[in-house]
Amino acid sequence: MMISWNNATYDNRNDIVFEGRNQEYGAFQIRRNYNKTVSLVVAGVFGFSLLLWGVKFFIDNRPQEAEVPVDYSNINVDITPPPPAEETPPPPPPPPPPPMVEMVKFVPPVIKDDAVEEEPQKLQEEVKDTNVGTKDQEGDKDIVAPPSDEAGNGPAEPAAPEIFTVVEEMPEFPGGMAEMGKFIQKNLQYPTMAREAGLSGKCFLKFVVNGTGSISNVEVLKGVPGCPDCDKEAIRVVKAMPSWKAGKQNGRPVNVYFNLPINFRIQ
Repeated sequence: MMISWNNATYDNRNDIVFEGRNQEYGAFQIRRNYNKTVSLVVAGVFGFSLLLWGVKFFIDNRPQEAEVPVDYSNINVDITPPPPAEETPPPPPPPPPPPMVEMVKFVPPVIKDDAVEEEPQKLQEEVKDTNVGTKDQEGDKDIVAPPSDEAGNGPAEPAAPEIFTVVEEMPEFPGGMAEMGKFIQKNLQYPTMAREAGLSGKCFLKFVVNGTGSISNVEVLKGVPGCPDCDKEAIRVVKAMPSWKAGKQNGRPVNVYFNLPINFRIQ
């Protein structure tokens, strides 16, 4: 009784456990049909094994087809030798080298002391046999005299003074860079059309600070894009600057190039 009660597939136990519960599906049906399901599985495995064994037995014992002998008497064999291979002609010989040309070796002349001594003697003998005339003869009148200062060809003009890029003492705005910034900010007038169009940018200028401190040769290296009036205004402000402290090279004032960017920005 205890062995049957501990068995999960025992019908009386399942009736008592699942009394008053749904017995149409779930664990109740699984436990009731467990033995049947196991039997079907075992039978299926056994039947599949028998099927595999039968297939193997059939394959191993099937009748073999008799081999048909092949008659080689009617086979034609071509024993004609292959045609000879075409021989490739050898490449043509290289052209002969150009004929040798006889070269002449030039030997530097050798100066002998005897020749030097004989030449003055020969000249003296020729002078002895020459008769010196007493009549003067005019020279060629077509010879052009060298130009003189009276003809208007005076001495050449002195060369222009050199303009330096870097010197020992660079030129400086009076009071330094801070004062130059104040001067530009005070005197620079933003063009009205550029302000209304919202144009801004930097104008890069190049000019010469002369040995006297004056400014010359103001030019635009790179202007404000789309605003030529800004470039003109930058040139005007630079030309309006007071005299600078001149640059010096070897203790003397010289002309020096100076680059200056001026920023046009709408506040």
